[in-house]
Amino acid sequence: MNLYEQGSGGRQPLLTPMRAGDLRLPNRVVMAPMTRARASGPGLAPTDLHAAYYAQRATAGLIVAEAAWVGEDAIGSPGVPGIVTEGQVAGWRRVTDVVHALGGRIVLQLWHAGANSHPDLLGGALPAGPSPIDPGEVCLTPGGFKDTVTPREMTGADIARAVAAYGAAAANARRAGFDGVEIAANGTYLIAQFLNPRLNRRRDAYGADRARLLLEVVDAVTAGWDGRRVGVRLSPYWTSRDRGDVPARDAPYAYTADEESLAVFDAVVAELDRCPLAYLHLRGRALPRPGAVPDFEEFARFRKVFGGALIVNHGFGRDTGNAVVDAGIADAVSFAGPFIANPDLVSRFALGHAPAADDAGSRYGGGARGYVDYPIWPGRDRRG
Repeated sequence: MNLYEQGSGGRQPLLTPMRAGDLRLPNRVVMAPMTRARASGPGLAPTDLHAAYYAQRATAGLIVAEAAWVGEDAIGSPGVPGIVTEGQVAGWRRVTDVVHALGGRIVLQLWHAGANSHPDLLGGALPAGPSPIDPGEVCLTPGGFKDTVTPREMTGADIARAVAAYGAAAANARRAGFDGVEIAANGTYLIAQFLNPRLNRRRDAYGADRARLLLEVVDAVTAGWDGRRVGVRLSPYWTSRDRGDVPARDAPYAYTADEESLAVFDAVVAELDRCPLAYLHLRGRALPRPGAVPDFEEFARFRKVFGGALIVNHGFGRDTGNAVVDAGIADAVSFAGPFIANPDLVSRFALGHAPAADDAGSRYGGGARGYVDYPIWPGRDRRG
């Protein structure tokens, strides 16, 4: 009996190998990108603490490392490392070296916050977005959560610089030893703002074709890699403040998963199917209650138009993850929260052990506690 058939859950497609473009993965349990805000100091470079954190999770079929900013005007949260300076490249090189030494595979998510940043993070400057429309979100700043502001509209030159920044960041990620990169077009950030019909009211080519920025970024990023080693993450079903750890704001929702916005994503995914990508990474709708399971049809909608490797995310567990792969709707499943307290998540799935819960108070910022001190099953509780 092999691990594919072993464990209390019977067959486990999640434990079988796969290819995502030119990435060969030993299993289909992907670690989703998570902002943990552990970078400190003026250089905001990854440290040995980051290396230990990712090394502990190297059994994932693929690690998508936390979003790294592509330029100083792209920063959208404190304590987040970049992939711009030589110090940051060197810091990330320590991370990739140890993950590879342990047999893992790791890509870096490339991030630009756009209008979802705040002047407190940008030296007092206004953030920039597709149009001068406040997204109505909240932004974590050094002084805590603050309301977003009305951004300045990006000029054509601003857009060109942003595209070039993505390309340069991808080249830096390659020098840092990553196996590939993922473009963050999800959530409430720059590329998602351009895709959003409520925030992108431009009258130029980037308004007429809301996917144009994303496709230009894909071209700039894939140009620096041999083969298919670039992924894209989208969140078609994102609705503002569907995360419980972000305070609500009394403002109109710019992000609402309705037929108008979903039609934009139908067209975007069809365009991405023609690009030389390693995979498409989709986040599903927030679950309405504890114990609810993801709606597979949300992902099947896009499986019909995307023929490459598809990674799905949000609300999956071992059983639902195996089921969505077994149904042919997804090729792999990514897990965020479960990887926080379970660096051995793949082994727990294989052996039928329930994942442990994490300490919500230590998810963002701080040091080793709540970051690298979770035990391997059946290790003693770290607080014991």
